[in-house]
Amino acid sequence: MKHNLINTKTSLTKLLTITFMLAIAMQFNGCKKDDPKPEDVPELITTAILTFTPNDGGSPVIVTATDPDGEGVQDIKADGPINLLPAKTYVLKIDLINALAKPTDPAYKVTEEVEEEGDEHMFFFAWTNNPFSSPAGDGNIDNRADAVNYTGAANSIDKNNRPLGLTTTWTTVTPTGTSTVTGTFQVLLKHQPNLKSDTSDSKTGETDLDLTFTVNIK
Repeated sequence: MKHNLINTKTSLTKLLTITFMLAIAMQFNGCKKDDPKPEDVPELITTAILTFTPNDGGSPVIVTATDPDGEGVQDIKADGPINLLPAKTYVLKIDLINALAKPTDPAYKVTEEVEEEGDEHMFFFAWTNNPFSSPAGDGNIDNRADAVNYTGAANSIDKNNRPLGLTTTWTTVTPTGTSTVTGTFQVLLKHQPNLKSDTSDSKTGETDLDLTFTVNIK
């Protein structure tokens, strides 16, 4: 009987040990699954598409920026200049893509995520050498209060009626004679969870996208 009692105790100890280990493993996996995703992580953007559509029905001007090495050390950069006609009003639509994800994956269409979380995002713009008659000035990257036309579509503003900027409106200048106006056009997307307000500026939050194009009005 003594021998059987020892075997029984040994078996019971092993069973309790296994049960305890399984409980710990299940708790660990459950925690991993339920851990909230950080909301201040910058969006992964490998392709940006800027489409300038003239409001008179003319052909749109499409420019792109791409990340040459995906998740590598190089940053996303403009693939070419923005060439716009003079004295025209354009509606600018911005599309953002994460080409490292499958087209069927929700992470592929970053535009949709930015629009859905519009109250946490804002596009800022800056330009040089006065390529636009409206908005005038040099943009709102240096000063939030400076003019940018957050108009053109529902996603121009967020649900709180604050600027978002997935769609904006621009009117080009009329160059003197046959000259061409050449300047730069900067697009800056900031991620501002729990930070976006009526006065939050380009220094607030994390940078999701920072692009600078050459812009020509000719």
